[in-house]
Parts: sequence; C-alpha cells; structure tokens
Amino acid sequence: MAVDAKLVKTLRDMTGAGFMECKKALEETGGNLEEAVEVLRKKGVAKAAKKAGRETKEGLIHSYIHAGGRVGVLLELNCETDFVARNEVFKELANEIALQ
Repeated sequence: MAVDAKLVKTLRDMTGAGFMECKKALEETGGNLEEAVEVLRKKGVAKAAKKAGRETKEGLIHSYIHAGGRVGVLLELNCETDFVARNEVFKELANEIALQ
C-alpha cells in the first residue's frame, strides 16, 4: 500500500519518530494513524529494552557553586560514548541538572 507523505508527516509530528519508521508503521497498519502510533510505541519499548543493559562508561563531571559560595553541586552525568559527552547539548544538560 502506498502511504501519503502528508500522513507520514502527521505521524512524525505526533510521535517524533523517523520518516522511514513512520512510513513502515503506516504501511503495516494500512494507513490507520492510531494503530501506527501503537506500533511505533511497541517498537520504541523494544528498542529501549535492548539498550537497558548497556554500560555507561563515558560522561562528564560538572560543578556549580552558587553566588556567595554557600551552596555547591558536583554532578557526574554518564553516557555511552565520548562523542555524546563532548556534545554542547550534553554539557548544557549537565548544567541545567546542577542548577536544580
């Protein structure tokens, strides 16, 4: 079954999944949006289960000291690869967590 690109875009907007994953889910369900969301959810749970046992050997240590020096935080945030640990978004995440 050919799936309309607008329908794939709608599913992508709803779920945040990749284009090909959305297209395959819609083909599997005959174009039914609700069933496609459920298929993507089940696939996501299966992917998460596969990753659950992985070790996080990389990461960074971030420190934050509040003005006045009375409150401080030392945070260790781990990830799977050093590429992620060096990413600016990951560093911003560490900073935001430390501020909480």
